[in-house]
Amino acid sequence: MTLRICLAGVTGWTGSAIAAAVLDSPEFELVGAVARSAAGRTVAASIGGEAGSAVVIEPDVAAALRTPADVLIDYTHPSAVKANVLLAIEEGLHAVIGTSGLTSQDYDDIDAAARRAGVGVVAAGNFSVTAALLKHFSGIAALHVPHWEIVDMAHAGKPDAPSGTARELADYLGDLAQNEPEVPVEETLGTPATRGATLGGAQVHSIRLPSYVISVEALFGLPGERLTIRHDAGSSAEPYVGGTLLAAKAATSTTGLVRGLDTLLFGGAGAT
Repeated sequence: MTLRICLAGVTGWTGSAIAAAVLDSPEFELVGAVARSAAGRTVAASIGGEAGSAVVIEPDVAAALRTPADVLIDYTHPSAVKANVLLAIEEGLHAVIGTSGLTSQDYDDIDAAARRAGVGVVAAGNFSVTAALLKHFSGIAALHVPHWEIVDMAHAGKPDAPSGTARELADYLGDLAQNEPEVPVEETLGTPATRGATLGGAQVHSIRLPSYVISVEALFGLPGERLTIRHDAGSSAEPYVGGTLLAAKAATSTTGLVRGLDTLLFGGAGAT
C-alpha cells in the first residue's frame, strides 16, 4: 500500500522538492498540501512539472487534514510547526518534522503526545546523509575528547538560531558525554555573552550572513591537537529529499519521537 502524505510547506525550497519526489514515487501518494501564500491553487500550478497534482493547496493543516492521510511532513515556519504536528498527532497521523527552531521542551511535548496517541514522529534538524554523518562522527569523538564547541552558519534571513542541525547536535553530544570547559562561561571576564549560548553543556555560536546556506562545525580540542567535523549544504534541496521520505516510512513503524536521521541510519547513541 502507498503512504498517503500531507505536506505542509509544499511550495517552499525543500517542500517543493519533496512534493516532486512524492509525486514521482509509487510508494507515496500526495493527498494534502499546505501553503498560505498559494492556498486555493493546485500543487501542479504552484510547483510546476509535468507530473503535477490536482491536490488543492490549503491555508492550514487543519483544512488539509479533512482529507485522510497517514503521515504529515512539515517544512513550514518555526512558529507553526509544533501546533501543526500536535494537531496531526491528535488526528492519529504519524509525522516528520523538517522545520527547525523547536526547543528541547517542544520535542518532549511532542514525544509525550505521540506516545499517548500511539503514533510515530521523526524529527531532524537536517535530513541529509552528510549531516547525519556529522552527528554520528561527532558522537564518537565526544566519547574520547571531552572539550567541544559548535559553530552554526546560515543565510542572513534565517529566523531561528541556532539551526535545527546545531541544536540537535548539541543536545545529542550532551546526552552522550560531559563537556569540560576550562573556564566556566559565568566566570568569563569582559562580555560572557560572546562565548555563545550553552546548549547540551557546550557553547554554540550562530553566524547569520549572506552567501551561507547551512553549515555546522563541531570543534574538538585536546592539548596540542584539534579535530574539526563540518557539514556544508549546497544550493539544492535535493540532499534532504531521500532522508525525509525514509523518515516518513520509518515513522509508521515506531511510537513516540525519534530525533535525527542518524538514528535511523546508524542506530542508537554512540553506535559505531
